[in-house]
Amino acid sequence: MGSSVGLRHFIRENGPLILDGGLATDLETQGIKLQGDPLWSARLLHTDPQAIRDCHYRFLLSGADIITTATYQASIPGFVRHLDVTADRARELLMSGVLLAKDTVKRFETGQRCPLVAGSVGPYGASLHDGSEYTGAYAQEMSIEELKAWHRPQVDCLEAAGADLIAFETIPSLKEAEAVVELLREFPNCKAWLSFSCKDDRCISDGSPFCSAVQVAKTSTQLLAVGVNCCSPAVVEPLLHSARSQLSPDISWVVYPNSGEEWDTERGWQTSRKSSASIPELSHTWLKQGAALIGGCCRISPAHIAEIRQQLKGCFRTAQGQGQHE
Repeated sequence: MGSSVGLRHFIRENGPLILDGGLATDLETQGIKLQGDPLWSARLLHTDPQAIRDCHYRFLLSGADIITTATYQASIPGFVRHLDVTADRARELLMSGVLLAKDTVKRFETGQRCPLVAGSVGPYGASLHDGSEYTGAYAQEMSIEELKAWHRPQVDCLEAAGADLIAFETIPSLKEAEAVVELLREFPNCKAWLSFSCKDDRCISDGSPFCSAVQVAKTSTQLLAVGVNCCSPAVVEPLLHSARSQLSPDISWVVYPNSGEEWDTERGWQTSRKSSASIPELSHTWLKQGAALIGGCCRISPAHIAEIRQQLKGCFRTAQGQGQHE
């Protein structure tokens, strides 16, 4: 990994950086069945790594500057339990998420674009496979030390495998955010972003104000960005506005909402009148609010990412007087 200063400079010089979209969404589009799997897309690290490579490549072709590994729902205990492998093999599988992504980036790299790899770390609730990453209720029964102990092996594996930065995603509670910030200090060369799941346009999933969550994040010198993911696009602007005074000059906003549809633990994603088409439109506002990392989460396809890149990179070049061609 490069230095924190180096990555911050890269973001500022090349921003806004475009993130990828819903990896599982794209895999399911290819006919792979993931719904109901306790390992979700992470199972494919064991059963079909080429499908992961192909998915990463589709997002890169669509303009992603950063791709996230297929490790959101991965953990050593989870692999041991659901794949019946040893702990050593589970560690290898976690690391393979980074190696697959880096190999795909290497095949894609051009003189104009050198995409980064973010090692995805989901909340403890993701391992429970019960939707609790959208409530954070489990954190009430766990200590910060227990949450750190849970996250430590994932961070250790992803860093060891060479991820450019770590993406702590869909964090639902202040306590888990505090645990993540403390844990990062054990990995002084590790850079990261921290994004929260949110219940409405003011609060993260456990009911804490988003501004309080940003206060926790800004205590870390290793966090490059803080923000939201897997929420409706409609709540992003008010959430960022509510915490604008708390954002440190050294930390940017990271924003990657879902399509606006609602998740039902029994029936899956439920289509509503809300449309992912609003993300490219709303992203201009997020850019004005200071977002430097923008993409999509669940139900956001490579085609959506291509549209976001076309709109934002064009907007950015015009605003900055830059004329480089993609």
